[in-house]
Amino acid sequence: MIARLASLQVGQIAPLGPDRVASAFIKSAVSGPITAGALGLDGDHQADLSVHGGPEKAVYAYASARYPDWAAAFPDLAARFVAGAMGENLTVDGMIEDDLCVGDVHAIGGALLQVCQPRQPCFKLALALGEPRLGKHMVRTGQSGWYYRVLREGPIAPGDEIVLAERPNPGFGFPRLVTIVNRGGATVPELQDLAVMPGLASNIGRRVREALAAA
Repeated sequence: MIARLASLQVGQIAPLGPDRVASAFIKSAVSGPITAGALGLDGDHQADLSVHGGPEKAVYAYASARYPDWAAAFPDLAARFVAGAMGENLTVDGMIEDDLCVGDVHAIGGALLQVCQPRQPCFKLALALGEPRLGKHMVRTGQSGWYYRVLREGPIAPGDEIVLAERPNPGFGFPRLVTIVNRGGATVPELQDLAVMPGLASNIGRRVREALAAA
């Protein structure tokens, strides 16, 4: 199956949940084309730049194939699990985390994007959907989605094919990184590989080097 961009979403900062926390988690679909820039998609915003946004969390992608699993796990929310429900910018058909390796470079429309880290869920996921168990479920299942850094800015639009342009780390599957980030348990050889791995997010690389020093 060819991987394609099924839908494209951007969000504005607005109050979220009963405590009216400032957040751009809620996203609205746009028809495109829209420019993917170094700090994200045109028109997409982040409320707390200390944990969201930046070059290594520029664009968040989520697999459409994961939504039926969420609906089965939380049937009361089944109607809510549609494109954009996880706060993603890109909803992707034909690709899940298992199909990725760390540092994969994807050509989408006129842009070039690199897979650099998984999403670690925060409390805003629970606020957006009114279910406090969602974050733990994401960690337990590894259905995290992935963040892209933008290597080449350019326009993208729903329907664009997602083409693997480069795979610098074919021996390190993305699900293994998800497990290490969420649960730990990396071996010393894995840490040594990650410490010099091209494409890995710098914040994870820093933690890896700290773990190596401790080991």
